Amino acid sequence: MNDVAAAAGVALKTVSRVVNNEAGVNSATAERVLAAIERLGYRRNDSARMLRRGRTASIGLVIEDVADPFYSGLSRAVEDVARRRGHLVFTGSSGENATRERELVLAFCARRVDGLIIVPAGEDHDYLSPELDAGISAVFADRPAGSGRIVDTVLCDNAGGSRTGTEHLIRHGHRRIAFLGDQPAIFTAGQRLTGYREALLAAGLPYDEDLVTMGVPDQARLAGELARMLALPDPPTALLTGNGRTTVSTLRALPRRDLALVGFDDFELADLLDPAITVIAQDPVRLGTTAAELLFHRMSGNIDPYRQIELPTRLIPRGSGERPPPS
Repeated sequence: MNDVAAAAGVALKTVSRVVNNEAGVNSATAERVLAAIERLGYRRNDSARMLRRGRTASIGLVIEDVADPFYSGLSRAVEDVARRRGHLVFTGSSGENATRERELVLAFCARRVDGLIIVPAGEDHDYLSPELDAGISAVFADRPAGSGRIVDTVLCDNAGGSRTGTEHLIRHGHRRIAFLGDQPAIFTAGQRLTGYREALLAAGLPYDEDLVTMGVPDQARLAGELARMLALPDPPTALLTGNGRTTVSTLRALPRRDLALVGFDDFELADLLDPAITVIAQDPVRLGTTAAELLFHRMSGNIDPYRQIELPTRLIPRGSGERPPPS
């Protein structure tokens, strides 16, 4: 800035006012300063400016897996909000590993991010206490914080969506409905199992553990579980799958295609299969947008009571969930 001031023949404070769009500089002088900036190739050091104010214009985002279409949609939404607010987003994938989540969060804090959006992999978030006490803002997305931490949280209606999918299959005549879920320790997987059980109970149908499998959405594992279920004396006539990856692995593992199927989460090409896949759709973009807006609301100094927002899901019937049981 000293070089710009010398080239334009003005005081350093005048250059600062022009660069920061402050009032008090006449148009002729401002044009002279801008011409000197252009000629010298000056660029404002935003990092230094933000650090002087105690801010870094950045936020950290910890998700499960950036390759998962659900989380890529969420990430893009967070980036869009952050960009409009003049912030960068640092993103890391925990891989459903609590230790990795903690490492990422603390690494972002060490880089003095202004806030955090976390899709938690673990249930112990006491490690965040010093950061929260120091004034960093945090929002949990898709799953709540563990250890009784009270922070802003944005969830989807997991139990309600799973209940809707099960009710849909029941309305189409199915009484033996299998549930294929993700690992039981995952909050969303547990909630979706709860919704499934609630729908069975409301319809007067028994809950049969032989029709439930919970675990990593691996094709080989699901193939074995499906073979076991279909060999039962009273096998399932319909499937409710607990997330998009489980749905895709199930479709690859299915030994036959006459079972009705409703999947939790929409996925690419679901509408182009034959039959097209009926899904309970979440809105990852809305989830990411809501979480980011909440975070910036907190970062602006708002001290309202912490909020938990639950976003709705919706049933998209496409054909696979409308198949009747075999006669």
